[in-house]
Amino acid sequence: MTVSALTRPGERDRLIVKLGEIDWIFCLTVSLIAGAGAVMQFSIAGSSWMPWAAPHLARYAVFFAIMIVLSVIDLRVWFALAYPIYGAAFLLLLAVPIVGHGALGAKRWLMAGPIQVQPSEIMKIGLVLALARFYHGLSGKSAQFSWWLLVPALLIMAPVALVAKQPDLGTAILILATGAIVVILAGLSWRVILAGLLGVVALVPPVVMFALHGYQKARLTTFMNPEADPSGAGYHILQSQIALGSGGLLGKGYGLGSQSQLNFLPEKQTDFIFATLAEEFGFVGCVSILLLYAAVIFMALRTAYLSHSHFGRLAAAGVTATFTLYVLINGSMVMGLAPVVGVPMPLLSYGGTVMLTVMCGFGLVMAVRVHRYSEVTSGKGSLL
Repeated sequence: MTVSALTRPGERDRLIVKLGEIDWIFCLTVSLIAGAGAVMQFSIAGSSWMPWAAPHLARYAVFFAIMIVLSVIDLRVWFALAYPIYGAAFLLLLAVPIVGHGALGAKRWLMAGPIQVQPSEIMKIGLVLALARFYHGLSGKSAQFSWWLLVPALLIMAPVALVAKQPDLGTAILILATGAIVVILAGLSWRVILAGLLGVVALVPPVVMFALHGYQKARLTTFMNPEADPSGAGYHILQSQIALGSGGLLGKGYGLGSQSQLNFLPEKQTDFIFATLAEEFGFVGCVSILLLYAAVIFMALRTAYLSHSHFGRLAAAGVTATFTLYVLINGSMVMGLAPVVGVPMPLLSYGGTVMLTVMCGFGLVMAVRVHRYSEVTSGKGSLL
């Protein structure tokens, strides 16, 4: 398909042309990861489709359809909706402390009848869109370092503060890191980046001492020495490491993982499903899944690179950054290289909210690909 065919009036708006421009190899790779998640959930449920595998596949089918619908939406529409989506997500975050639903000592959800919504997940997409739109109208010199930097700083830190207060430290770190990556990719000066890193290092001790909740401090202590409380705070990490190590090269075999089948491994269908995979399929299985994740990340970044609009490049890169951070944080957590913060492995873990966020994000990435030759224009001023 040539550039001229995509840009001719009447041709570019045809649905069949747009569907043809979707990266179906990308879609297949994403589906393989979700399918592997269903396979593992079937295993740990004692070779049963319920309660995890069947709902997982049903949700994925619905969210896949949503991704395809989002992929044909013109980038100009995404651009126009960037600030409204961010604003709506922020208002929902403000509503959580007032009318939110609490569980396990945290208030993170809003109930809409039988539907449970986690506003922090919506904010991940909203923040990427808002930052991409902001920097689309900003000059390269201003993006390096200027007073304009206060705007993205506010866009990032306001939701981070609200999410951290819920408390949900893992999601707050994800939002902060995603926002920082988009700002860096937009052209932030390396001097500012270095100063920021030094500032973060300097802030870690006082934050740990005075800002973290008691259970969050315990997680850090446990991360440093899980053997100190093997049946308490260190239980999750130790059982995960046992599952990882016992899998060996090829694993114990499908449905034969003792740590998961005998319920020694906590949250085996969500946060620690990667450890379940390691136990049953070993090192080879882990590498295979990680290669699929790497392929998804590579194809998404390639889409960002091919976009002709600055908005499209930053939006696709921001979504890819969020997805990558999910994988890195969960993998590190399961291996004991990072504290347990409740971040799932995307598409592999059971759970609807994170899957919806990931698939909507991929819908945005595919929209950037389908409309990669489109030029998104904005009026004078970076906030227009």
